[in-house]
Amino acid sequence: MAYISFRFSTSALMERIPSRWPRPVWHAPWKNYRVISGHLGWVRSIAFDPSNEWFCTGSADRTIKIWDLASGTLKLTLTGHIEQIRGLAVSQRHTYLFSAGDDKQVKCWDLEQNKVIRSYHGHLSGVYCLALHPTIDILLTGGRDSVCRVWDIRTKAHVSALTGHDNTVCSVFARPTDPQVVTGSHDSTIKFWDLVAGRTMCTLTHHKKSVRAMALHPKEKSFASASADNIKKFSLPKGEFLHNMLYVFFSHYL
Repeated sequence: MAYISFRFSTSALMERIPSRWPRPVWHAPWKNYRVISGHLGWVRSIAFDPSNEWFCTGSADRTIKIWDLASGTLKLTLTGHIEQIRGLAVSQRHTYLFSAGDDKQVKCWDLEQNKVIRSYHGHLSGVYCLALHPTIDILLTGGRDSVCRVWDIRTKAHVSALTGHDNTVCSVFARPTDPQVVTGSHDSTIKFWDLVAGRTMCTLTHHKKSVRAMALHPKEKSFASASADNIKKFSLPKGEFLHNMLYVFFSHYL
């Protein structure tokens, strides 16, 4: 009796499942439009004016520079920090600019007077990030002391300390609804916080390396987090993992 054997590749037997995520729209390579120079050290932070007329940069040279967005010319240089400036935020509700740096200082600048009008003291080490709540006059700051601190902007009162990270808090953003505060840390985790109770709502452990930066989507209920391993996208408010951003981007060109 003769036997006939058939060989099938695994890929031929498996049904190809279409990707749930749309391919990115191809565009021509970006071209350099303008180089703006003036700082004497590394530029560590940047923030844009809500009116889109100017932007500011914070540097290792301990200065904050305000630039005209259309022309790229320097409008103003603010001095006051004694170490490099790690974080900047421009208020949408007031004429205030907030800055934070390695000198443990958090400052509020009045842009009508171009000077510091308030300082917020409480961090035990360098301050790496800061964010403003979109609807309440509170400021959020995170630093090397592994704590995200909540401040009343006007009274300078230290409202609460959000503790739970095991390493530097280097990224934070705020939302008008729960979770109102989201932090990323060098301990490779992202935490959602109950602002009223001052405790963790949930912890995301998808990253394998330090979470260096986060960005809230302007329209979707989602945010992206960046680490040395990849960029990940999560949904809000539950924090469900959606996909890796680098994989989606590069798969279009493979």
